[in-house]
Amino acid sequence: VRGPRRVANQIPDDILQDLELQEAVKVLPANYNFEIHKTVWRVRQAKSKRVALQLPEGLQMFACVIADIIERFTDADTIVMGDVTYGACCVDDFTARALGADFLVHYGHSCLIPIDSTAGIKMLYVFVDIQVDNAHFLDTVKFNFTPGRSLALVSTVQFVAALQAVSAALATEYDVLVPQCRPLSPGEILGCTSPCLDRCVDAIIYLGDGRFHLESIMIANPEIPAYRYDPYSKVFTREYYDHEAMRSLRLKAINEARLAQKWGLILGTLGRQGSPKVLEHLESRLRSLGRSFTRVLLSEIFPSKLDLMPEVDARCLFYSRLDGRVTAHYKSV
Repeated sequence: VRGPRRVANQIPDDILQDLELQEAVKVLPANYNFEIHKTVWRVRQAKSKRVALQLPEGLQMFACVIADIIERFTDADTIVMGDVTYGACCVDDFTARALGADFLVHYGHSCLIPIDSTAGIKMLYVFVDIQVDNAHFLDTVKFNFTPGRSLALVSTVQFVAALQAVSAALATEYDVLVPQCRPLSPGEILGCTSPCLDRCVDAIIYLGDGRFHLESIMIANPEIPAYRYDPYSKVFTREYYDHEAMRSLRLKAINEARLAQKWGLILGTLGRQGSPKVLEHLESRLRSLGRSFTRVLLSEIFPSKLDLMPEVDARCLFYSRLDGRVTAHYKSV
C-alpha cells in the first residue's frame, strides 16, 4: 500500500498555524495574496540574513508592512528597492547582491528570469494574485455578447486565476480562447509579449486596469475589436488604438535614420532588460555598413539624456503610449 505523498515544497504547519503571523498578515488587503507564509518559510529555509524586496509602483505602498513582517518572523533584515520596476525583465539581482542581500523577492510579475540564473542570490517570485468580483465580470460579458461568439480572454498575472474561472464558466455558451505565449501563464500578456490570434475571433476581452498590456495585444491583432473590463471600477469599455499613426511614425523614423552616419546603441541596464547578444549583432551590422557607433548604457531612456550626445545622428526609437496616442522620441538627422 502506497503511503501518503510527501510534498517537498509544502509550507510547515508551524508557520501556517502561527497565530501571530496570521494576525500580522491581516494588515495587508484580504484580496491580495502576497504569499507571506511561503515567503517566511523560504527565507528561513535559506537561512537568509538580508532580503531585498522589489515591487512595482502599484504595490510599493505595502513594502514597509511586508518588510516588518519578514524582519519579525525571520532572522533577516530587509531592503526595499526603490528603482522603478516595469516587469519581470527588471529583476535586479545584481543591485540586490551589491547591497549585501542574499535573497530577493520579486512581486507582481511572471518568472521570466529563471531562479537558477540569478547572480549568486536566491530568488522568489510572488505573483500577488488579486481576487475580483468574478460574478460581475461574468455577467458583464454575457450582457454584452450573444452566445456562440468567439471570445479571447487575456489579463495580467494578478488576474490569471480569475480569468481561468470565468473562462470555464463562459465555455458552456461561448467559443472561449485563452491564448498562451510560453513561458507565460495561459491568458497572460505583457506589454512586450502578446499572441497573434486567428481572425475568426470576434473580440478580445482584457481583464485589468490601465492600457499598457492591452495595447500590446491590440497592436498584435489590429483587426480584432478589443474590450477592457476594469476589475476595480467594474467598468466595461470598448478600446481603440491608432495603428495608422503608429506605423506612420515608425516609417518616418526609419527613413530619417537611413541617412545617419553615427549611431548611438543603447543597452538597457534596468534589471535584466539589456541583451548583450543583440547589442553585438547590431554592432556587427553597423560595421558591415561602414557606420560608426557609440555604446550607451542607460537604465531608462529620456529625450533629455539623449540630447546630451549632439554628435550622434541617429538613436533608438521608442514610443510613449497614453490613451491610445503614440509619441515618437528620436533625433532627426
